[in-house]
Amino acid sequence: MSFILKLAGLTSAHCAMDLGTANTLIYLKGEGIVLNEPSVIALERDSGRIVAVGREAKESIGKTPYRVSTIRPLKDGVIADFDVTKAMIKYFLGMVKRTRTMTRPKMVVCVPSGITQVEKRAVVDACLQVGIGDIHLIEEPMAAAIGAALPIELLRGNMVVDVGGGTTEIAVISYYANAYSQSLRLAGDELDEAIVRYLRNKYQVAVGVNVAERIKMEIGSAHPGAGSGSTSVVGKDLVNGVPRTITITADDVREAIEAPVEAIIDSVKRALENLPPELFSDVRESGMVLTGGGALLKGLDKRISERTSLKVYVTEDPLRCVVMGSGKAVEEMQRYKSVFIN
Repeated sequence: MSFILKLAGLTSAHCAMDLGTANTLIYLKGEGIVLNEPSVIALERDSGRIVAVGREAKESIGKTPYRVSTIRPLKDGVIADFDVTKAMIKYFLGMVKRTRTMTRPKMVVCVPSGITQVEKRAVVDACLQVGIGDIHLIEEPMAAAIGAALPIELLRGNMVVDVGGGTTEIAVISYYANAYSQSLRLAGDELDEAIVRYLRNKYQVAVGVNVAERIKMEIGSAHPGAGSGSTSVVGKDLVNGVPRTITITADDVREAIEAPVEAIIDSVKRALENLPPELFSDVRESGMVLTGGGALLKGLDKRISERTSLKVYVTEDPLRCVVMGSGKAVEEMQRYKSVFIN
């Protein structure tokens, strides 16, 4: 999800934050992206003292002693641990504020389109409690569409599929508003977990999610013609408890992630089936844009194109598309004021 902040006391200082399940990025007006860190925090269990945040905390997953707990406080695009999320937001904002003056910032929060009122309230409360002065909401597909440079100001359907860490957002946007939106709480994290389960079931080898993510990035693909090769993996042999090295092929990974990939494609197809004829005609003509980290999965665009008979494009910088879209809205607040929900 994304945050757009107007900083009180500074006439031109605005910033945007993409607080996602997997990564947090901050964009500052006039500077661009000033922070890009994993949404992970390590805390001492007894005292709650912060041990590590971001990249350092992610690298410690599965390696910490009992007294230290490594947590990803957002799940499926929303807050799963309220207090830990507050601590993480405060820490990241503190990193940006070290060389800048920021007092009682005003914030626009970008949330998944399928978020509940209770989940919205949790986001707002977390921001208020870390010193945010004023909060408004914007739906995540809108930020992704702006970042992908779709002509959302036109009275025609623009389709965006944002495959993030915790959610897949599918939307058709026309004249600065969502004409259709659907949020699937399944995305990149589920692909990693599917690889972990596959290696456990087929090879009786246990690996962590960081290793699974590396496998996905190196040789993962959603289409047979898009990925090849193999990689070595060291894990724990579940039979005798000793380290074991196995070789995983691209075919193995494709088989492992087949179910979640198919679920994402089915959601895209359902969205198309539910569109009014006029919007469907627009999408048929212009195609759809893939954004988010999941768009980097090799062959996903080709697989969706084959299943839907539509043109599918991967945006130029899918990982940073949401924060760049939020940043563009910050740079041109007057132009995009109608996309913000008070």
